[in-house]
Amino acid sequence: MNPLVEFCISNLANGAQETYEALERDPNIDVLEYGCLSFCTKCEQSFYAVVNGDVVEAQTPAELTKRIYEYIEENPMW
Repeated sequence: MNPLVEFCISNLANGAQETYEALERDPNIDVLEYGCLSFCTKCEQSFYAVVNGDVVEAQTPAELTKRIYEYIEENPMW
């Protein structure tokens, strides 16, 4: 079972698409996009993704990618 990273389509449109595409190329991560993840205030203020149920935030797409990988490494699924 791979880690699951979920993105809001609005956050992707705001710039997180770069992170989405980078993670999508990784065969060890499952990436999904949704119309809305109900974190509207986070979506307005920063880039974010939901990783295995937890919100990971950053100020840039590159930083978000880095933080997602760090989160996955620090929080193994088993």
